[in-house]
Amino acid sequence: MSSIVANAQEPGIIALLNVDDATYGLISGCDFGSLELMQFKNGVELCTKWEKNRLNILGIISQSEVIAPLGVYMLETLQKNKVFPDVPYFLISNKLNDNLNRICLKTGVADVFKMPLRRDHLQRRVNFLVKNWKALRGKVHAQKIPTYKTPPLKRIFDILFSGSVLLALSPLLLILVIIMKLESRGPIFYYSLRVGTGYRIFKFYKIRSMYVNADQKLKDLKHLNQYAGKDDAAAALDVSTLCDHCIKNGTSCTRLLYADEISWCEKNYISTRKALSENAFIKLKNDPRVTKVGKVLRNTSIDELPQLWNVLIGDMSIVGNRPLPLYEAEKLTTDKYAMRFMAPAGITGLWQVEKRGKGDMSSEERMMLDNAYAETHSFRNDIKLILKTIPALLQKENV
Repeated sequence: MSSIVANAQEPGIIALLNVDDATYGLISGCDFGSLELMQFKNGVELCTKWEKNRLNILGIISQSEVIAPLGVYMLETLQKNKVFPDVPYFLISNKLNDNLNRICLKTGVADVFKMPLRRDHLQRRVNFLVKNWKALRGKVHAQKIPTYKTPPLKRIFDILFSGSVLLALSPLLLILVIIMKLESRGPIFYYSLRVGTGYRIFKFYKIRSMYVNADQKLKDLKHLNQYAGKDDAAAALDVSTLCDHCIKNGTSCTRLLYADEISWCEKNYISTRKALSENAFIKLKNDPRVTKVGKVLRNTSIDELPQLWNVLIGDMSIVGNRPLPLYEAEKLTTDKYAMRFMAPAGITGLWQVEKRGKGDMSSEERMMLDNAYAETHSFRNDIKLILKTIPALLQKENV
């Protein structure tokens, strides 16, 4: 059976299914442009006249409960019958909750309105969906973002440099193994998952400079965070019922959030969560988790040597933006900060050279320097950064 093809010269129709007089009076007062309203008593009448007269129906408004013959079941009938074209199907219901909303969404209802009906909402939504229905229902092709590919010259340099250094320093690594085994138990090398170019996750290798299970103690040491603001150490989720505005005006909060037996002022909750998440980076001052040998390794950057293996196998480069732990990277997905992930991940980079030994650096400064490198990096600039890294390593500040 062929599908209905309406005459393009005929005016567009919005079919009203089982609409009572009061609701019709409200709908007829809406401005639907050139679209005409046509009433139908039930689904049989709608389908019969639609097929027989080849009506140019561009949308259907049904007054029915969601779980009812003229609700989602009517829409499913139209969807199964390929004779009828795909048009937006609207419901006007007396009862509506989250579960019914999910059913409507799953079935394909264009929009559902709860009584009492607001004319401006209905008019705006029906006009928009009828006008843009074909575009909204069409196949969406996601634009592919070009991924970073290491230039051949940079890759050759990375392999030669990392391979030569690893070979030359292998006796030193052997001595470190012996010293570390004498001081503390645990493996000599360890890896953590890091996020590099294009948000790709890989194993990031280092020489262990901390005691075993150091990551589990991190939550108890966040007050030492080098990148935290002055008030962040004392920041905690404010569960006060009243916000400052309400206290000042002597009124109760009208916008409360509830969880079990606890309630939050929405304004306080949003502002506090924002304050707690402002600092994506975590770096501890005088970190008590670091071993004695580990402090020497960190101050001389010897603990970074295993990352040359990451360079050798192609996870990262000698020069680039530092790959981030998962908990940091997941906070940097906005347009403002995502640029840093469109550049190569590296052992040393712009912020390590520019800011080392120049006092405390905010997380904002660090991220802006990462973005600056992503926009301007080149093999020539990488060589300049390598030459600047050598004197930076001799400074006392541990970056």
